[in-house]
Amino acid sequence: MPVTNFKHPDPYRYLNGLGDYHESEAIPDTLPVARNSPQKPAHGLYTEKLSGTAFTVPRADNQHTWLYRILPSAAHDNFEPFALSESIPRASDKLHFSPDQLLFDPFDMDETATWVTGSRLVAGAGDPVMKTGLSIYIFSAGKDMPPRQAYYSADGDLLIVLQHGVLNVQTELGRLIVRPNEVLVVPRGIRYRVTLPTGPVRGYALELYQGHFKLPELGFIGSNGLANARDFQVPVAAYEEDHSSEWSIIARFSRELFQLRQSHSPFDVVAWHGLYYPYKYDLDRFNAIGSISYDHVDPSIYTVLTAPSNSSGTAVADFVIFPPRWVVQEDTFRPPWYHRNTMAEFSSMIDADFDLSATNGLKPAGATLHNVMSGHGPDSKVYDAASNEKLVPVKEGSKVKAFMFESSLMLGVSEWALFHSNKVRPSYKKEKWQPLKVHFQKPT
Repeated sequence: MPVTNFKHPDPYRYLNGLGDYHESEAIPDTLPVARNSPQKPAHGLYTEKLSGTAFTVPRADNQHTWLYRILPSAAHDNFEPFALSESIPRASDKLHFSPDQLLFDPFDMDETATWVTGSRLVAGAGDPVMKTGLSIYIFSAGKDMPPRQAYYSADGDLLIVLQHGVLNVQTELGRLIVRPNEVLVVPRGIRYRVTLPTGPVRGYALELYQGHFKLPELGFIGSNGLANARDFQVPVAAYEEDHSSEWSIIARFSRELFQLRQSHSPFDVVAWHGLYYPYKYDLDRFNAIGSISYDHVDPSIYTVLTAPSNSSGTAVADFVIFPPRWVVQEDTFRPPWYHRNTMAEFSSMIDADFDLSATNGLKPAGATLHNVMSGHGPDSKVYDAASNEKLVPVKEGSKVKAFMFESSLMLGVSEWALFHSNKVRPSYKKEKWQPLKVHFQKPT
């Protein structure tokens, strides 16, 4: 049996914030002092550098971490294809691009699946081979990953939005417990294992092929607000001593799955220091900022994380939430106006404190896709109510927890989501916007 060591009673802690340099030791005096790469690391460990960016990326964007581990990750057998059941659609399936607005009813829970087998591609754009674009998944699982199995993606960073259940995530750099209303980011290449301490789980994931997530700039907001760096949590070092068991490592590479086998645990990192690590964030810690005079502010004011493109101010992906907040504007239509956007909007809901079964809109575990320049906005009931309501202060976002993946790219929809999931609501546009009435009155 593997021997597991924890240095800290909690599997994670608040450190200096997202994007900062961190270090952690499960055994004191493991990390070198003064020398970056000693001839003989402490305790007979191996030094391994994990680079999430090119070596020559400017210092402000350079992400790498030094690992001090019992055996290097290069010690393994050949990669071979990892076969999924024929009933599980491949993530490399064809994408269908359409300007149609789409509503997906809640996706089913698959209690027979594990973290590796329970992901379904819903939408995406780009190519991991060229490190461009992204993919969006719905995931569900009812079983732990098998003993001595781990997973990583060479395709991109994975942003996980948990909708139901609890994830116990063991990573090379330490453990993270993820609960609903929390998000987890696992950077490209970091190996991890997922178990389910409270039973089945379901949620959403965005795999970013291009760049990395970062906190948005605050501009005139100043030094604090939105997602504060101090509220992100990173793991502390925890290692396993297991040099005699066969481990299986599943790798996602160019949207396909491969498997390698090795005779040692991938979770044998005794200490680490650097800028490249998994992290989690509790969405309840978001510090909302909005208008207190008039007008509906663009939803970019609720951006938690962004992945910038090469075009200034334009994102490959934004992660946006609609947090609890006071709405107090005067002489203003408070919901979002009808709009057409150069960004594609994939919206979903984590939870709602009231019954949505009588409505024809978005529900927890479902999703909408409003693609580039396709018009959308409130339905007729919402429009009529918001146009005539008394404009008094109202607390919004407390009963419904919603989020959005936004991208400057046109998003295609997978074969499974469009044709086989049986979750596309064919009457969406007819029920949502066709009941809108003409109110125009020509002046006399």
